[in-house]
Amino acid sequence: MKAGIVGLPNVGKSTLFNCLSNAKAQSANFPFCTIEPNIGVVNVPDPRINKLEELVKPERVQMATVDIVDIAGLVKGASKGEGLGNQFLGNIRECNAIIHVLRCFDNDNIVHVDGNVNPIRDKETIDIELQLKDLDTVEKRLEKVNRAAKTGNKEAITEKALLDRIKDTLLQAKSARTITLESNDEVILMEGFQLITAKPVLYVCNVDENSAVNGNKYVDQVKELVKDEDAEVIILSVGAEADITELESYEERQVFLEDMGLTEPGASVLIRAAYKLLKQQTYFTAGVKEVRAWTINIGSTAPQAAGVIHTDFEKGFIRAEVISYEDYVAYGSEAKAKEAGKFKVEGKEYIVKDGDVMHFRFNV
Repeated sequence: MKAGIVGLPNVGKSTLFNCLSNAKAQSANFPFCTIEPNIGVVNVPDPRINKLEELVKPERVQMATVDIVDIAGLVKGASKGEGLGNQFLGNIRECNAIIHVLRCFDNDNIVHVDGNVNPIRDKETIDIELQLKDLDTVEKRLEKVNRAAKTGNKEAITEKALLDRIKDTLLQAKSARTITLESNDEVILMEGFQLITAKPVLYVCNVDENSAVNGNKYVDQVKELVKDEDAEVIILSVGAEADITELESYEERQVFLEDMGLTEPGASVLIRAAYKLLKQQTYFTAGVKEVRAWTINIGSTAPQAAGVIHTDFEKGFIRAEVISYEDYVAYGSEAKAKEAGKFKVEGKEYIVKDGDVMHFRFNV
């Protein structure tokens, strides 16, 4: 599962990517400096794994990760191939969610591709290009489906009805994610269309250091604009975050954060938000060899969760032994949690909860 960082050129995408991944993607004061998409595998900050490490004292610890993709800046006309349009749109289509970076700071030394700072215009520029590309996809699909629908094919009729709704929505300059899907068939169809504007989105307002806590007038404009989108807005001073990553010690970073009025780096907040945006959650395995956070889709069953460790675990699944994270910490160990009756044995139908500490029994 990958989240792609998108936005106009020079809004701070590559600098943000560097903060998140510690990969040194080139960042420069000109458009298209990121030509090939950079992919960073980023640890998901989770204080729970630190607590488990403290209790279990394992030989090693492995955190959950999320893939972040830094994608080239988009310009007007991208849907028609302008700039690096086709490449940009192909890269974003391969991502599962969108992190949309908006420039919300004034700085005469950093050029804006459109001449002045206006996050509302910038958002609309990106949205329109993505919507135009999806409109092209939908119209091509409709050409094929219309013929089958005329013959009375029920599946084609259902598909045509949904495509017509999507087309109408896009023509109103609204994204496909704003459509309410009315059946499981429509959910499956929508996934199959692979529309860019159907992907979940998170907005990052890149602000100056003084606005990192409370935002500014630009952030207020963005929040007002997206209030009906069911999308999270995160305030981040990307420049300050870059400075924090350059500091050597934890103590130095904490002093820097305190001076800014923050309790943790904004990058940590963003990574957790991206994880949530991708509809991911975590379960843990905890033993003396390793304490590890495993990533699964929300709603996964116990066998599916076991399959993340190894496919044989899923094929030969017998049962899962489960202690909730809260109980594990409250009693201080697996043995004491068992003594207190907080140890559960679950079968194939069990839906794994975020934070479950699990062992799997299997036979192949």
